[in-house]
Amino acid sequence: MEYIQNIHLLLKKEEIDVEKLQEGEKVAVILDVLLATTTIISALHDGACQVIPVMDPLDALVKSQELDHGDFVVAGELKAKPVDDLMYPSPTLLSKLVRGKTLILSTTNGTVALRNSAAAKRVYIASLLNNPSVAEKIKKYHKTETILIVCSGNSGEFSLEDFYGAGHLIDCLIAGSQGTFILNDAAKAANALYRTNSENAFNILRSSYVGQLFDKHSLIADLELAAQKGSLDLVPELVYGRIEAQLKRQES
Repeated sequence: MEYIQNIHLLLKKEEIDVEKLQEGEKVAVILDVLLATTTIISALHDGACQVIPVMDPLDALVKSQELDHGDFVVAGELKAKPVDDLMYPSPTLLSKLVRGKTLILSTTNGTVALRNSAAAKRVYIASLLNNPSVAEKIKKYHKTETILIVCSGNSGEFSLEDFYGAGHLIDCLIAGSQGTFILNDAAKAANALYRTNSENAFNILRSSYVGQLFDKHSLIADLELAAQKGSLDLVPELVYGRIEAQLKRQES
């Protein structure tokens, strides 16, 4: 059965309009490829029982004190720099520490984008790792809603890696679909960038502003992980401020 669907891409978290999110039926998909959404998806894959995204490092410490158990890890950064009393939110560093635990995560862009998108009907967490699974779930369960893809950006600036990730997600949505998609100009541009660089994920990520910082600080392993397109079959969703893993085949 054919259907028509709107896909609207925001280029940075500062473009999120909470009032518009509440209008109609909107499904938000949040991308912060370097690195928050990649970290969240990887942590859930590595056995974290849940991830709690927060607005800032202080909020992270307060949230840790509110938990009624000690099985948690607190990680965060502020403007890409380490924060005292918080682990750096590197998925490769966290991989052996999160099994069976709650990850409380604070980042400058991605976790803020998630919290600010909470008014949408659904809020999914996406990255290059799981874009195909997210797209499949949207095509199966959300054929009538407007899909709002949010690039978290970089402290109010455009982010190449998120734009590329959005293009990949849009390509996954279009591929094999019986629907007709109406894309805003940003979505069209992101998809065009992806299609001309579909085999260059690592190089695109490495060439971005944040990617260059990762390269400089010997975080190549995280870059390599973030570039692994379609490697994980997870569709995490933000529900009441918390994120738990859901396989793409599960209807929520």
